[in-house]
Amino acid sequence: MDADRMARTFARIAHEILERNAAPGRVDELALVGIRTRGVPIARRLASIIHAVVPDRSHDVPTGALDITLYRDDLMRHAVGPQPLVRKTEIPFSIDDKRILLVDDVLYTGRTIRAALDALIDFGRPKAIQLVVLVDRGHRELPIKADYVGKNLPTSLSQSVQVHLLEVDGRDEVEIQG
Repeated sequence: MDADRMARTFARIAHEILERNAAPGRVDELALVGIRTRGVPIARRLASIIHAVVPDRSHDVPTGALDITLYRDDLMRHAVGPQPLVRKTEIPFSIDDKRILLVDDVLYTGRTIRAALDALIDFGRPKAIQLVVLVDRGHRELPIKADYVGKNLPTSLSQSVQVHLLEVDGRDEVEIQG
């Protein structure tokens, strides 16, 4: 995916989110939480598009950043080696009774999302959690499915999907390696 296709994909996902949450009062319940690292700028972009599309919104869609490092199930598998980098979780709003859109760049085995759900629930009790991913590459190990998918990219186990975002990498693109 190049930058133009990514921009169109973000716009489509934002419109799908609004269509699914179009009932009165539901849009005001929305909040986006991006999984660090690349889920955060994706969540911010989606929030910006939603704000621009809904003309009567007087405020931005709340957006937060979630670090799942300490919730990963592979954290202690390698006792020797560098320690994982724990980054800051920033959720400057209550998630209680919100419709949380959990955002990540690539959905693969489902383990990152499982860890994110565990981490998110420690912050409160949302009304609902919906999963947004830019790319679903398959090979699930857990029964997790995204509510909103930018692109399904069937891959082999030997391949990897690299998402590059302007905010992190200086360019927008998705590429398959291997």
